[in-house]
Amino acid sequence: MTEFLLVFALAIALGWPLGRYLAAVMRGAPMRGDALFGWLERPLYRLLGVDPAQGMDWKAYAKAFLLSNLVLGVLTWGVFMTQAWLPLNPNDAPNMRWDLALHTMVSFLTNTNQQHYSGQAQLSHLAQMTGIVGLQVVTPMMGLALVVATLRGFFGGRGDKATTPAAGDADLGNYWADVIRPAVRLMLPLCLLWSLLLTWQGVPSTLQGGPVATPIDTTAEMAEQKIPVGPVAPMVAAKQLGTNGGGWYGPNSAVPLENPTPFSNLLETLGIVLIPVAIAFMVGGFTGRRRFTALVFGTMLTMSLVSTGAALWSESLSGTATDIALMEGKEVRFGDAPSALWAAVTTQTSNGSVNAMHDSLAPLTGLVTLGTMLVNAIWGGIGCGLQQFLVYLLLSVFLAGLMTGRTPELFGRKIEAHEVKLLAALVLLQPLALLAFTATTLAVPSITGNSNPGFHGISQVFYEYTSAFANNGSGFEGLGDATYWWNLSTTLMLLLGRYPALIIPLAIAASLARKRAAPESPGTLQVETPTFALTLIAVVVILTLLQFMPVLVLGPIADHLALSAL
Repeated sequence: MTEFLLVFALAIALGWPLGRYLAAVMRGAPMRGDALFGWLERPLYRLLGVDPAQGMDWKAYAKAFLLSNLVLGVLTWGVFMTQAWLPLNPNDAPNMRWDLALHTMVSFLTNTNQQHYSGQAQLSHLAQMTGIVGLQVVTPMMGLALVVATLRGFFGGRGDKATTPAAGDADLGNYWADVIRPAVRLMLPLCLLWSLLLTWQGVPSTLQGGPVATPIDTTAEMAEQKIPVGPVAPMVAAKQLGTNGGGWYGPNSAVPLENPTPFSNLLETLGIVLIPVAIAFMVGGFTGRRRFTALVFGTMLTMSLVSTGAALWSESLSGTATDIALMEGKEVRFGDAPSALWAAVTTQTSNGSVNAMHDSLAPLTGLVTLGTMLVNAIWGGIGCGLQQFLVYLLLSVFLAGLMTGRTPELFGRKIEAHEVKLLAALVLLQPLALLAFTATTLAVPSITGNSNPGFHGISQVFYEYTSAFANNGSGFEGLGDATYWWNLSTTLMLLLGRYPALIIPLAIAASLARKRAAPESPGTLQVETPTFALTLIAVVVILTLLQFMPVLVLGPIADHLALSAL
């Protein structure tokens, strides 16, 4: 409980000033650090051949986003499949098979970091530092850029087009500037600070291959064992701060080398939620509507505290909490409460890193983690979480307008049939994709690969696809997922969960920006109120949890009842 209170207190205390700073960065206004950061940013703009002051409409913005992803994806895929022939490979990692390399590339390109491999054995230092850490720094900033452009659209865009809808699509900013500025001015400095702190705590930070030890247990039939180390601290810093997840080692931050002390555990847990909390605080400064920050932050914090409290109760006090079998897969240095806290916040964001195997969580804790990933807007990933929150906001405004007999409008702009159709397509995509792939995989035992054919086996399969679609990356271990089926099917889920969720709200915002804003009146629906916040939470619960109730009952709930009956 102490760590729970400390993490949230620190996240709020640090997130407030960080959010104000981030708002200034994304507005592009002159700042004191321009002289320092400009010498890094200007060469990048010249290399890309772009003018950071040039505005883009939503189509140009989306094209730049997709083009940058395509180029980075092809380069990273090539590195993974040729790493054995490239330098910085002291552990002699082999080339990745094409399907595993494809899944790994798409996983890190979509800010998911779902791993069907063990990094210490199957990736070279070069692949880790470029293909993994490089994407861990850049892809969160891409999500932030898309949500910032969407917010601009909600308020009419930038410049003269904001007041002249007939002139065409609104100026939503410059994609390249929106990615480079926060990467240079926020992400890299924070990663440097966290890397130094983690190195101080004993997380390895070296380019060498690691020492060779002689096993004490002679029955292991091993003459010697090479301890895999490397530049672990920078990777851990990027994975936590960027809501990336993954890990240098297969068991992730449950490995003492990756998370050696209680203080490192606190740092890594805090890193998961720090920037998402800051983005919630950024909204008011960026949009000029302070009460909008109160709506976003208050709603996210309420859902976060409820789900975290449920996870802590389930892991420590529920009917299955005392089952000794559930300690398998947990790091005893931390215990059940810090494991439950990490599991809650890592799925409230799209982080997905773990300090305990989620397959060993109490069934109801697994239910909490599944539920928070299905919502995918309790903090959420950097940019992506707020983008999904805006989708729920639009739906709530539309439904509240219908219930009160008012024309649905947000910030003075009407929500009409075109926007609602796009929202409906986005909302229906999640259940169609998740339930279809889960049912198909469970129906064919030869491709399922789960270690438990009972209720828990349903949870394993559903969790894997939910994690991929939510761009989370955590998993119920025990699933044999390094196969052609799992690699290719989850790759498709990764793509479906990332790109429509970012681009469709951008298109909706551009559609709203083309409409002339009407002044607010006594009949205008007030969204920045506690009553509307409760309405929004109700819409979230109905749309994301109730529609998946059958599979949740067959999975974690039935698993809990079965264990309780023993």
